[in-house]
Amino acid sequence: MAVLAGVALAVAAGPATSAPPLLPGPIPAEVLEVVDGDTLTVRATIWLGQVVETNVRVDGMDAPEMRARCAREKDMAEAARDMARKLIGASLVSLMDVQPDKYGGRVRARVVTTSGADLSESLIKAGLARPYHGESRQSWCDGVVG
Repeated sequence: MAVLAGVALAVAAGPATSAPPLLPGPIPAEVLEVVDGDTLTVRATIWLGQVVETNVRVDGMDAPEMRARCAREKDMAEAARDMARKLIGASLVSLMDVQPDKYGGRVRARVVTTSGADLSESLIKAGLARPYHGESRQSWCDGVVG
């Protein structure tokens, strides 16, 4: 029995150089709060009877922060948050490609609305977010006074 448990742990751990775990989804999630354009608090059903609440960093985009450095960024952050709320509505979303985030206490995932809209793509098309894939983030205030 102890040998079987040891083998199971070794298989579960995988090689030391393995990629971070990825849950491909879809994982149904109720949005509890739209924190800003690229961060949501959700209650997700990860398995039968297994529900977790976590923050989700929406993958693939960078939206302006609510703690803005200039008036333009603050206005854009509010617009991005409001558009995300409108796109999500009162319905569930699907979390896709869920993985650990570089900051503890949240995960990173693609977010798809019940209408099939990808939240990242929608906010980028609206000019309220930029594509983001882990590189250094750019300022939303460059060349702006106030």
